[in-house]
Amino acid sequence: MTGRTTRPDRGGDPPPRPPAVPEIPAQPTAAPAEPAPTPAAALATERAATEPTVADAPELTGPSAPRTPEELAAAGTDPAADVAPKTDRAQYGVSAFLALVGGLVIFDATTRIGSAINRADPIGPKPVPILLGVLLLIVAAIYALDVFRGGTGEPEAGEDVDLSTPIDWRTVLLLIGAFLVNAVLIDRLGWVISGTILFWGSAYALGNRHYFRNLLISVALSLITFYAFAIGLGVNLPAGVLQGIL
Repeated sequence: MTGRTTRPDRGGDPPPRPPAVPEIPAQPTAAPAEPAPTPAAALATERAATEPTVADAPELTGPSAPRTPEELAAAGTDPAADVAPKTDRAQYGVSAFLALVGGLVIFDATTRIGSAINRADPIGPKPVPILLGVLLLIVAAIYALDVFRGGTGEPEAGEDVDLSTPIDWRTVLLLIGAFLVNAVLIDRLGWVISGTILFWGSAYALGNRHYFRNLLISVALSLITFYAFAIGLGVNLPAGVLQGIL
């Protein structure tokens, strides 16, 4: 019969069997896709990865342990006041100088200045310098107290000034020389000539190299100041060799 197997004879080979169907391996199921993180969540993850945790920080206890501004605010303490101010002892020298000047002004007013009193000036010349000396002493005491309590001056913040640049001693010495020449020659040559040298020398020391123009400007300034003092204030500056011409 067709389609049926018969038993094999003894000593014979078994009949062929139909091939077995191979098993299909199970396909792994795909995991569900995670949603893309939002920008806020990504920023929080990056901060958590970069900032040190509390466990990584060294454990500090006692008065030397740092305190956060939140802890200081909760304790009623100003965070800026937690840092002890440094006293600038050099400022005591300024206070002492003010006190010395005030004392000298009072001493000079009480010993050298007379007490001439007339109808035009019933107060006299003493009260004003004495008042100035007393004010200087008060300012010196207040300044010293402020320094003692930790007050410090703010450093000069110059936008166009480089504080690391050394002093230009050449310019300083030229300016000092111009003033000294004016002081020596003002009585001999007169203010117009000595003032011209002063103005021209100061412009040269400060870097201006327009020599002829600076000379004309210096002569004009000297003449203007000479007549301004003589006419406006009634003070005659020395005319020197130009006496009778001016």
